[in-house]
Amino acid sequence: MPTFRQKLLKLAYPLIMKLSKSSSRGKVLTSPQPVSAPEPFYQLGSQLNTGNSLSFADLKGKKVLLVNTASNCGYTGQYAELQQLSEEFGDGLVVLGFPANDFAEQEKADDQTIQQFCQVNFGVSFPLMQKSVVVKKPEQHPVYRWLSDPRRNGWNEQAPDWNFAKYLISEDGRLTHYFGPAVSPLSEEVVSQLKSPGSRGA
Repeated sequence: MPTFRQKLLKLAYPLIMKLSKSSSRGKVLTSPQPVSAPEPFYQLGSQLNTGNSLSFADLKGKKVLLVNTASNCGYTGQYAELQQLSEEFGDGLVVLGFPANDFAEQEKADDQTIQQFCQVNFGVSFPLMQKSVVVKKPEQHPVYRWLSDPRRNGWNEQAPDWNFAKYLISEDGRLTHYFGPAVSPLSEEVVSQLKSPGSRGA
């Protein structure tokens, strides 16, 4: 069952999005040109919250949207929007959630509790990883080290500045966009890129 805080945040979500869209959390970064990553995205992988391994080599030919998530955040309502995207784009898109407790202690739960919360309250069926660190610390998850290091991904150094930052990977494994936490997964900025044919990150 959601806590009182979680219920309140869910009600406040539309207002939070409206008020924060024009802030730095509404940032959108785009690859300046089609850049091949010095270190291939498909060499990466992660541990699912079930304990099983996910090899990113299995994601070739699909767009991938990676999102750092939290259960007690003003942006937690984006779980429902991410699920909607996952259903709408089907096999062409893989949404990957990376629960983290890096911002204001907003994800204290364990992996099993997080999974249950997401399924019961938002119908989440897309893969969730084991809880990890996504900010630039020595223990930063290797996937987020790749996403925020231009020496690895080819151009981007922006790490998540809050929960629900979004990174878009093209069908051929290039990082093409960063969307800040205040950019809705259902916004035109995101959806237009998901609909774009081929692997161009324009």
